[in-house]
Amino acid sequence: MKKIALALFFAVSIGELISSIIDSRELHIVCKPLLMITLGLYYFFNAGQKSAVVLLAILLSFAGDTTLMFESVNPVFFMVGLGSFLIAHIFYIIAYRQHQDQAEENALKGIQKMRLAFPVVLWGTGLVVVLFPTLGDLKIPVMIYALAMMVMVLNAVFRFGRTQQASFWLVFGGSALFMLSDSLLAINKFFKPVNGAHIWVMVTYILAQFFIIEGLCIHSRNVNSNT
Repeated sequence: MKKIALALFFAVSIGELISSIIDSRELHIVCKPLLMITLGLYYFFNAGQKSAVVLLAILLSFAGDTTLMFESVNPVFFMVGLGSFLIAHIFYIIAYRQHQDQAEENALKGIQKMRLAFPVVLWGTGLVVVLFPTLGDLKIPVMIYALAMMVMVLNAVFRFGRTQQASFWLVFGGSALFMLSDSLLAINKFFKPVNGAHIWVMVTYILAQFFIIEGLCIHSRNVNSNT
């Protein structure tokens, strides 16, 4: 079943990207809501030990995807979508803490943490500084969202040494791509139009979600096999 779910996820992902290229609203409406549904099925059949927190993150991402589809109809949908992804990030933060070894002997220490955290914090704060004058009434919501995003990426970084290398790199890479996707979306929406923005936002978003889920599955399967 996991192979079928993965094939369906890749099929709707390609469909969503094609909808951007040919500007097909109908294909977009069909494919985008199915992204997290099919990825959720893949997680369900692939994870060794399923986590309710991960499933909630997937569900909230699905809610964010669907509501943002209608932001052009009513701006309130953007706020609902932003809130959905904010909560999804919080659930991912909790999931990252769950999907790591409790022993800390191989974990990053003091200066190592600071050195690796600095680029993430610089990226997030730099983006907020650039966008801040153009955010209007959305200044506080966007700042809160950016903070949650940074914390999510930092928690992915801090899994170093506390899980398998494959799990670490997939979750970290996915989290960084998630931040890149949201950065592109924010720059295009609030600062300056980006050529092919929707395609690049969706490519990075799709890869981000898949890498995160796959990385968490690797850790859970390893834990399950050792118990």
